Amino acid sequence: MKKHKIRGKPAREYKNSGYSEGGASLEKNVLKTWRPAHYSAKSDLDLNLKLLRDRAFDLTINSPLGCAAIQTETTGVLGAGLKVFPKLKYKELGLTAEGAREWERKTKLEFEMWAKSLDCDYNRRNNFYELQRIIFMSYLTDGDAFCLFKRRFTTGTPYTLRLQVVEAARVSNPLDAVTNAGISPIEMVRLNNNHRIINGIEVDAQGRLVAIWVSNKIWNEPHSMDAELKWQRVRMFGAETGERNILHVCYDTRPEMFRGAPFLSPVIETLKQISRYADAELTSAVVKSFFSIFFVQPLSNFEFNDILPEEENKLPVDVREYSLGSGTISALPRGVDVKAIDRSNAQSTFDPFMTSFIKQVGAALNIPYEILTKQFQASYSASRAALLQAQDEFRIRKESFVNDFCAPVYEQFLIEAVAQGRIKAAGFFEDPLKRFLWSAADWRNEQTHSLDPEKEVQAALLKISAGLSTRAKEAVELSGTDFWENAAQLELENKLMEKITPQIEKAAGTNSDGDKAATTP
Repeated sequence: MKKHKIRGKPAREYKNSGYSEGGASLEKNVLKTWRPAHYSAKSDLDLNLKLLRDRAFDLTINSPLGCAAIQTETTGVLGAGLKVFPKLKYKELGLTAEGAREWERKTKLEFEMWAKSLDCDYNRRNNFYELQRIIFMSYLTDGDAFCLFKRRFTTGTPYTLRLQVVEAARVSNPLDAVTNAGISPIEMVRLNNNHRIINGIEVDAQGRLVAIWVSNKIWNEPHSMDAELKWQRVRMFGAETGERNILHVCYDTRPEMFRGAPFLSPVIETLKQISRYADAELTSAVVKSFFSIFFVQPLSNFEFNDILPEEENKLPVDVREYSLGSGTISALPRGVDVKAIDRSNAQSTFDPFMTSFIKQVGAALNIPYEILTKQFQASYSASRAALLQAQDEFRIRKESFVNDFCAPVYEQFLIEAVAQGRIKAAGFFEDPLKRFLWSAADWRNEQTHSLDPEKEVQAALLKISAGLSTRAKEAVELSGTDFWENAAQLELENKLMEKITPQIEKAAGTNSDGDKAATTP
């Protein structure tokens, strides 16, 4: 409340406008002690990143619901792996439709040869599609992940491009003579050029990415052959070529954000409480399953214990002589009774309580409850709505991952393939626009979600007939396949069926109209 004089009139009181009496009120009991602070990403995120990663990783491997969230997001986005479908704007490149199709077919074949080989991995452990899953799960768990472009000659493959995935925890501020730690625990200054280094990301005075600092092991790693912790500076872009040297897979959610937050960050506390509650209920259920029996002797029998010999001062029952069993009859000594402990106080609120909180977790992660828990007990419409909502989340994450990882890898592959002459792409190195056009591609996975395939196929046919979609696009979205490969295969199969159908009909004793073939006596 404020007081003001207006044209000499007595002061009067009025209420503040806007949020002053709402979300910004300092007078209401529910709000006056609630004063959180909102600072930059460095203070809000980077300063807490180590603890967020540790907790998120623990939930990923030790909490069923946390593991389900990571696995559901990974499978929904990647499926068995995102595959490239080159998509040229052939008119802008001066090609015919047939020529563009042939180029796309050959390029895809060349890329598959490299992508399905272990040689694409610098450590020769995984192919390109397995690396996708590794780096995506790492990015979800830690908030971001890194991939280095390296070169190595290997017998049996014409390509030298190699990918080396680096854990996010290895990208950190270097503790050596080239920096000083005079700003904050997560921000340093490089002495020779005054560049800032924020959690391992080096930026210039304008905030542009310059390099990253990669250590040879994780800080305080308990088991490592490397006794000394060292850092290597890797430029984001080559000094001479301008090409990328390293990829930073991250999902930015605010300006001036240099490192990513773990996927589970908004629900870490809730997941931990759910996990504790579930463990407590499980322990309670196990205890309730015990059937405990106590042998009781009246106190009057022990009134003179102090004067009885030690061997006589004992309960006259040896529990090893008694056991529970079907139709068992046992005789107890005189004066001994048996009492059982009743543990039938089962909790009936466990399931609705857990369901309510899991729904909140799913809402925060943008994964519907049905998808997160793999339970489809509602109607067809409700299940389909949940599936469509999940696909929206997966599509957004997929586009981000393609932009950060898949598309740059494909472009680097094309650079080497064109330079070697294995793929022809006129103007690729001379004109940036042509390089962009030659590198155009869609990325799709083979995993599809379908509640009613017949309806979805009918919808696809209607969209194609109305000119709202193409057969190539629908083939990819419905089955993750290439329409042109399908058409070529169908052509071969149809020719084969025309050839063998008469033989099949003859063997079955019918003609092409389904009637019995006439037989001669």
